[in-house]
Amino acid sequence: MHPNKAFGQNFLVDRAVLQRIVEAAEIAPADQVLEVGAGTGTLTRELAKRARRVVAVELERDMLTLLAETTREYHNVELLARNLLYLDPSEVFGQEPYKLVANLPYYITAPTFRHFLESANPPRLLVVMVQYEVAQRIVAAPGDLSVLGISVQFYGRPSIVDRVPARAFYPAPKVDSAIIRVDVLPNIPLTPQERVGFFRIVQAGFSARRKQLHNSLTHDLHIKNEEVRAWLGRADIDPSRRAETLSIEEWLRLWHTKAM
Repeated sequence: MHPNKAFGQNFLVDRAVLQRIVEAAEIAPADQVLEVGAGTGTLTRELAKRARRVVAVELERDMLTLLAETTREYHNVELLARNLLYLDPSEVFGQEPYKLVANLPYYITAPTFRHFLESANPPRLLVVMVQYEVAQRIVAAPGDLSVLGISVQFYGRPSIVDRVPARAFYPAPKVDSAIIRVDVLPNIPLTPQERVGFFRIVQAGFSARRKQLHNSLTHDLHIKNEEVRAWLGRADIDPSRRAETLSIEEWLRLWHTKAM
């Protein structure tokens, strides 16, 4: 089986890295695990040795055939031929807890995080292989924050488990990767409907990255500049700051002040 370039596939061939992923997920015998982008089943088998139930999602038909063959001895593995971005975790797990483990093509990293963290039943833990530079953006502190970093940190506490060299994959990508772990918060702020408004403000703040915050919000939200300055003042945020310098707490304060 050869990697499919159209799907951005790079097979993980370093077993030491494979073990680091499994260790980071801290799989217990009672755990349910959702593996998205299961590929050849190398990681699937390691998860199945430890978990009560593994649901492996794979979209490519030829890969799914191979996956069925490589996991046939594990009766706790279920295969799903689905596009992961259209998969509702509640259909698979109801409201029961589960962990998500993935070695994803780089181009769907951000949509995958967003899809599962925003779901009605988000995983309580994610361990995902991502591009190293993306991992740095996800764990960034105020001063270097991005919409992606805020989108993940709003829901959980991310950390980089390990940096993974390109040679750990076949074919080797052009950049290094990283194993990232996200411990999802037990109580996620705001209601689902309120989060839409919150992230609309965040996206407006980042709409012109080099501009001061009051100008970005004025331009993207179509609010008079003096009103934006007053709004920022109520939130105790300097209008001349830039979006990447604000903490999650400050973004939440800005949302609550606007909502008043």
